[in-house]
Amino acid sequence: MNVGGPALQVSTLMRGLDTELFDHRLYTGFVGPDEADYVHQRARDVQVCRVPTLGRAVMPAADLRALVELTMAMRRFRPHIVHTHTAKAGTLGRMAAVIAHVPVRVHTFHGHLLHGYFTPAKTRLVVGAERGLAAVTDRLVAVGSKVRDDLVAAGIGRPQQYAVVPPGTTLAAPPPRSEARKRLGLPENCPVVAYVGRVTRVKRPDRFLSVAREVRRAVPNARFVVCGDGDLHYELETAVDLSQSMRLLGWRADVETVYAASDLVLLTSDNEGMPVSLIEAGLAGVPTVATNVGSVAEVVQHGDTGFLAPPDVQDLSRHVVELLLDDRLRHRMGQQARSWTTQRFGAERLVQDTHDLYASIAGDRGWWPTPQPKGENR
Repeated sequence: MNVGGPALQVSTLMRGLDTELFDHRLYTGFVGPDEADYVHQRARDVQVCRVPTLGRAVMPAADLRALVELTMAMRRFRPHIVHTHTAKAGTLGRMAAVIAHVPVRVHTFHGHLLHGYFTPAKTRLVVGAERGLAAVTDRLVAVGSKVRDDLVAAGIGRPQQYAVVPPGTTLAAPPPRSEARKRLGLPENCPVVAYVGRVTRVKRPDRFLSVAREVRRAVPNARFVVCGDGDLHYELETAVDLSQSMRLLGWRADVETVYAASDLVLLTSDNEGMPVSLIEAGLAGVPTVATNVGSVAEVVQHGDTGFLAPPDVQDLSRHVVELLLDDRLRHRMGQQARSWTTQRFGAERLVQDTHDLYASIAGDRGWWPTPQPKGENR
């Protein structure tokens, strides 16, 4: 449950699914030393069952203990459906569900590991493992059509196994711009570019720094804020030439303050699923400049709510400069971003889509006489 899209989506479902129809429990491990726990930061109302040995890193002895504990938990709870999220928990969770003879297994791909994470040899191993897991999974969920298409092209699951369920979320009311900048220690009258997310290799913090340098040449008073942390945080800390123009905020629970203080949000990743940070930016009325990877184009409408570019420093920098220097364009795109994301990525829609998925399974299996409309009891 590290801060990020999967944790936000799961928390939304834990709050939103009808408890008269669904008795659900959330099992999760612990985050790494360079990550923040979403439950502690933004979802203290969500009840979780902690699995002490479950974590991101691959550690065979600890992973085996986590597998045993998950299997025992499933045998006690006896769920009809086990729904897993993220690669590591998805592997152990589905293996435990098979061992525990859970009738239905569902897995959500919030992205994939096909590009930008591993060497070609290791990527082939990952693909092989996911193909095997897909064979014992009843339904596969992708957060975007492009994510689904990439996975199908890699031979992971069959097209008919998939459902596309985009993320859904809400954003706390942001403070006024001047108050937000005061809280973050930013000047009142300067352009501000924000990055929100993990600082790790696939996110390309090196590219973010290169874009910042290019933008500063054209807009010398531009400021950059980074809300997040990760194993490559030191690359940002050691960028001495940007030390006066860049604020490293770490993880913050009040992410809405970061958006309120910003003129645009920049994403420089090599690979993404459907970034919740860009959805949040849209809800806050902030336009985006992003690499056109994964399902980013299903969030950012190029030329309307922001700009998409190939993973190229010059192209990204050109779009950032254009937005920073054109107040009317930036304001128009921000308004359109708020309208688009509110309509397409609301929390109620995510809950409804997931309800419908579970209801269709229950109907097909004969657990419910017919798929239940949301809000009606059996």
